[in-house]
Amino acid sequence: MRSAKAKWFDYGPMGGLAGWRRGFAIAAVAAVFLAVSGAFGMGRLSLMERLAYWVGLLSAGTVWGGLMSRFAFPGGDANARPWLRTLLYALVIAGPITLLVWAVNSRLLHAPIPARALASLFVSVALVTLVMTAVNVLAARARAEALAAPAAPPPRFLERLPLKLRGAEVWAVEAEDHYLRLHTSKGQDLILLRLADAVAELEGIEGAQVHRSWWVAREAIADARRGDGRATLTLKDGSQVPVSRTYARLLRDRGWI
Repeated sequence: MRSAKAKWFDYGPMGGLAGWRRGFAIAAVAAVFLAVSGAFGMGRLSLMERLAYWVGLLSAGTVWGGLMSRFAFPGGDANARPWLRTLLYALVIAGPITLLVWAVNSRLLHAPIPARALASLFVSVALVTLVMTAVNVLAARARAEALAAPAAPPPRFLERLPLKLRGAEVWAVEAEDHYLRLHTSKGQDLILLRLADAVAELEGIEGAQVHRSWWVAREAIADARRGDGRATLTLKDGSQVPVSRTYARLLRDRGWI
């Protein structure tokens, strides 16, 4: 598990292989939107020409942005003024991309942009870059927080397993008088506990009470058979577990039988 305190590079548009994939995916979505909408006076071109134009430019911007996030913004806590860093990052990327747009429009599209319009062009490029960078940062932060989130605590019942069964998968719990017989991947044993208390403590393991004397884990079922109005479950250890009519409907709804 990664630390919750990530660096700026982790929150930039790249941040490793996953970041590259995310960056190009966002660029592709943005390219389709800009091409279909005919933004920035591109409506005179065909849809395919607009799509090629935006995919090329935004892909180049993604590559340049990845290099900048790696070399120009390599360190620092990402939680320290993140949006100021995002703004500065977008402005750094926008400069070279503005020149690229100017060159592409002049040489390939034969639609030269006057030098006096470069400032206005820079603003437009910076706006697109800022939006894409913000989306990347939000996506990367969400992923980092998910990775840093603490894992759910194990079911309390596992603490009751006898020493010889520690680390085993709990397959079923069977009531025998005042005791419970534990069916696990490491064998069987008895503990002193009520079944109702065991069911409450088994929360977190996919399973269900199937009989007044049985609780069964879903992954422990090797076979399920129905006949004469009753169902029987066969566990991985070969145990036969009766399903009472009280719980049969619940198991049918879950697709167990």
